Amino acid sequence: MTRLSVNVNKVALLRNSRPLDIPSVEHIARIALDAGAHGITVHPRPDARHIRESDVGVLLKLVRSRGVEFNIEGNPFHQLMNVVRAARPDQCTLVPDDPGAATSDHGWDLARDRDRLRPVIAELKAMGIRVSLFMDADEHAMAAARDIGADRVELHTEPYARAFGAPGQDAVLSRYNTTAGAAIRNGLGVNAGHDLNRENLPLFLHSVPGVLEVSIGHALVADALEFGMAQAVGLYLDAIRSGARA
Repeated sequence: MTRLSVNVNKVALLRNSRPLDIPSVEHIARIALDAGAHGITVHPRPDARHIRESDVGVLLKLVRSRGVEFNIEGNPFHQLMNVVRAARPDQCTLVPDDPGAATSDHGWDLARDRDRLRPVIAELKAMGIRVSLFMDADEHAMAAARDIGADRVELHTEPYARAFGAPGQDAVLSRYNTTAGAAIRNGLGVNAGHDLNRENLPLFLHSVPGVLEVSIGHALVADALEFGMAQAVGLYLDAIRSGARA
C-alpha cells in the first residue's frame, strides 16, 4: 500500500496568524497519526511563515515515539541543512523552491544543479537519511538522479492535478507512468506530491506504477476543516486503497 505522509505546514500557517499555539501543530499531527497516517512531512522556509524550527523538534519527538516516518523537505541552499542536521529525519526531500515562492512549482534541473547537489546528497546519506529529489515528470532525468546518489524521486504532480478531468489527462498520466517506470529501472523509489487530493489520487495511483509514498498537505488540511483531521486522513487512506484496487 502506498504510504500517506501528512504535511502539516498549513496547520502551522493558521497558527502563526495569532500569537497563540492554536491550532497546535503537535496535536493535529497526533490526530493524523492516530487516524492511520504513516508519517509527517514539514517544509521549513527561511521566512518561517509556517513551520518553525521549534516545531521540528516537537514533531520529531512525536514521530519517534510512534515509530513512524519523519520527512523534512525544502531547498538545501536556503538554510535547510542546519534543521536537517539537528533533526536527522528518516527522509529529506530536496526541493528547488525560491525563498519567496508561494509553493513549490518545479523540479530540479539536474543538468544545471547536479554538481552542487552531489555533496549535499552525500552528506545526508552519511547521516543515514534517505534522500528524495523533487522532480518533474521527465523520464530522461531519472538516470541523472540515480547517478548523483538519490534514493528516491518525488514526482511533482501539479501538472497532473491541473489536467485531471480535462482532455489532456491521459497524455499527462502517460508521462508520469513512463517517468516512474524509468525511476524504478534506475533503482529509485517513487514518491509523489503537490496538489493531490481525494478526487485525483485514486486515478494517479492506478496509472503510475510503484508509488511508495504520497505527501499531501493543502488539500488534506482543507478537507479537515470540513470533516475533522481524523476523518480526512481516513478518506485519503480510502482513496489510496481505491487506487490500488482500481
